[in-house]
Amino acid sequence: MQSWVFLAFFMIVVGLPVILGIGSCMFQRWLKHKERMAEALTAQTAEKAAQYAAHTERLEQRVRVLERIVTDKGIAISDEIDCLRELPAPFVRTN
Repeated sequence: MQSWVFLAFFMIVVGLPVILGIGSCMFQRWLKHKERMAEALTAQTAEKAAQYAAHTERLEQRVRVLERIVTDKGIAISDEIDCLRELPAPFVRTN
């Protein structure tokens, strides 16, 4: 019985602190790894967001140019269409 008490005392006094110390060290390493992974993901997300913003800006510029072309030349094109409607149809021969 005395050896059982000594073994339980030894496990509580020596074993438990050793196990908790090793577990704490492993947990701290895991936390540092998770923090590095989060930082890398944040940097990657920020880079993609900047790329999407630049792409959106280019598309908006293209749409502005197209809108300008349509609105500026829209009146001239409609005038040309009206002029073509007023001209008599060309004579077409049928054989």
